[in-house]
Amino acid sequence: MSSDKRRILTGITTSGTPHLGNYVGAIRPAIAASHRVDAESFYFLADYHALVKTGDPARVQQSTLEIAASWLACGLDPERVFFYRQSDIPEIPELTWLLTCVTAKGLLNRAHAYKAAVDQNTAGGEDPDAGINAGLYMYPVLMAADILIFNAHEVPVGRDQIQHIEMARDIGQRFNHLYGDDYFVAPVAKIDDNVATLPGTDGRKMSKSYDNTIPLWLPAKDLKKAILGIVTDSRAPGDAKDPDSSNVFSIFKAFATADETAQMRESFADGIGWGEAKQKLFERIDADLSAPRARYDALIAKPDAIEEQLLAGANKARTRSVDFIERLRAAVGIRSLTAGPTGSVDAQPGSSISVPQLKSYREADGKFYFKLSASDGTVLLQSRAFDSPKDAGRVTAELVDAADDAPTLAALVLKSAPADELALPTGSIAAALAILKAGKVAKDSTKK
Repeated sequence: MSSDKRRILTGITTSGTPHLGNYVGAIRPAIAASHRVDAESFYFLADYHALVKTGDPARVQQSTLEIAASWLACGLDPERVFFYRQSDIPEIPELTWLLTCVTAKGLLNRAHAYKAAVDQNTAGGEDPDAGINAGLYMYPVLMAADILIFNAHEVPVGRDQIQHIEMARDIGQRFNHLYGDDYFVAPVAKIDDNVATLPGTDGRKMSKSYDNTIPLWLPAKDLKKAILGIVTDSRAPGDAKDPDSSNVFSIFKAFATADETAQMRESFADGIGWGEAKQKLFERIDADLSAPRARYDALIAKPDAIEEQLLAGANKARTRSVDFIERLRAAVGIRSLTAGPTGSVDAQPGSSISVPQLKSYREADGKFYFKLSASDGTVLLQSRAFDSPKDAGRVTAELVDAADDAPTLAALVLKSAPADELALPTGSIAAALAILKAGKVAKDSTKK
């Protein structure tokens, strides 16, 4: 998981239709942050998390499509970032179980969402756990796995999610302590107080829970109708109005430039009518969203293309997670029966224990090759041709040395494999090379 860049991870729950509040509060700032040159950005569709919030399979699937199309339409570049669906990374649920086995029940008892549900039951005279499923209770562990599988340094969240990041820190640090190594970095919650929170049509925070949202991709005619439905006070045209207490002004400010906002503030002081103010709000939002709306309509009509992008994003992300989960498996003892206490093979001279093999050879074409085989003889990597045995030997030595450096190893494997090799078992390659490296280190230490 070695990288000089900070890793920033953002999860998007797939349980609803994106609305203007999502755009202003999450999509727009996250996409702006994706252009940071000092960071690697991970964006994932949290469809496992959605199962806690909705029992409607069709809703989960449709929301996944709508949210993926929305982020792509708004300018997220899958080539620049890691953009994937949570359920396409099998290492996440596996890590969830590894973390579950080190997480104190008392920690989960203190989770805000669980406590709120218990308190509500108690206040209503119900059993404290009535209607509460294990998904809600274990939600913080799954969220910790989302973050820790890629060792994210920063997680942009709202203030209501800070506790979950703190719990991920606690869980990761406990794992490190129990298994004696720095497997996980300590993530921090990233709070941006400058991100706007939009009021809904009724004046409360725009939220699906309040049924007061304005969907992000309404056609222009329907968008105008929704904006006209925003609640205002009874002041007539010509009466001065207070922009700082106005829902219309708050939404306008989130889309407008500083100059446009100043002009609208003057219009409020001059007594602009609510109908005219809402018309200006509609025009300003529609100007921002008309081009992305067209892109969204084109994307949503081609779910197969979005599916392809998500699967490609998952493959890209798994270049990090596959090798890492192998290391974590070895740490907890889920490893080959021929492995020693640290996951390396304790084969003695003359023993019958099989170990991976990395052998160089010359073919009839006069070129030199090498082959990496697993301990059971399965060929994991068959190299391209090299002009000299020295060149082949140098690459094999580099592969062994890079066994525990996932990015370097991935680059070396691609460089040494034939150009037409499309699928490589990177996790198995890393595991085999790790055994060879451990043997090399042990041998070197014996010589000293």
